[in-house]
Amino acid sequence: MPIHLPPISRRRFLAGSLAASASLLLNRNLLAKERKPDPNTWALVSDIHLAADRNKLGRGINMADNFAQVTREIIDPARRPSAMLVSGDLAFNTGEKGDYLTVTELLEPIRKSGLPIYLTLGNHDEREHFWDALTELNAAKHGLADHQASVIHAPRANWFVLDSLEKTMSTPGLLGEAQLKWLAHALDENKDKPAIVVAHHNLVAGGDKPAGLKDADQLLEIIRPRKQVKAYFYGHTHNWGIDQDPSGIHLINLPPTAYLFKEGKPNGWVHATLERKGVRLELRCLDAKHPVHGEVHHLKWRA
Repeated sequence: MPIHLPPISRRRFLAGSLAASASLLLNRNLLAKERKPDPNTWALVSDIHLAADRNKLGRGINMADNFAQVTREIIDPARRPSAMLVSGDLAFNTGEKGDYLTVTELLEPIRKSGLPIYLTLGNHDEREHFWDALTELNAAKHGLADHQASVIHAPRANWFVLDSLEKTMSTPGLLGEAQLKWLAHALDENKDKPAIVVAHHNLVAGGDKPAGLKDADQLLEIIRPRKQVKAYFYGHTHNWGIDQDPSGIHLINLPPTAYLFKEGKPNGWVHATLERKGVRLELRCLDAKHPVHGEVHHLKWRA
């Protein structure tokens, strides 16, 4: 269920701060001198698992502290992107309304910095609680019936953000026939740029106990022959990794921002820069001493 949280106008935010403190003086040229982010840069985040209680621990990890660190890094002028995308599992476990209140509160620094935010849901989210908590933000719903989907038009690529939540607290995901039909149509209507598909679940189907996307085969039938599709980004597994489908589509498993399933793996976020013929991915680990912190991958788009 992709949702767009528009930025809180920095000019409006600073104006409000001035009104609250008449003694504060600001250089009137401050805004003009601020460095604008590259419109081709994105902060990609997944599996934040925020709880209503900010002191809540998951596998010994304070998720709120982790996410707060990531937001500080994202708005750092040294690498500030043009937008932020979170690929699901916003809530801690069962998608309580209080979890989403924490999500919106901890996203506020990003919005105040002027960045738009795009969110989708995972298997630990709950749709009704999600929308109840975000109603006051005038969040924009996009899509079809229950599942929500949207296209984000960026200068060098179109992002197709999908909703793979089938049932809260049920591990596998499902896009469903209606959403797959929507995707095929949307891809056919947007052939002008490379297409990047994003959802929460990994492309693992079949078996008695599927853990990934149940209709992964149907999704692949749609994206493989449409050559404008260059990459599929997902979370869910709490495991950073880059692979490639036999068709040439890049498969990027975003690292979790919250807890790890296996000790020693990296958690954090990815700074993505869309290039003319591919994408540059820089892994930003929460632990700056982690051996893969700062590693860079240049992925070339399939022809």
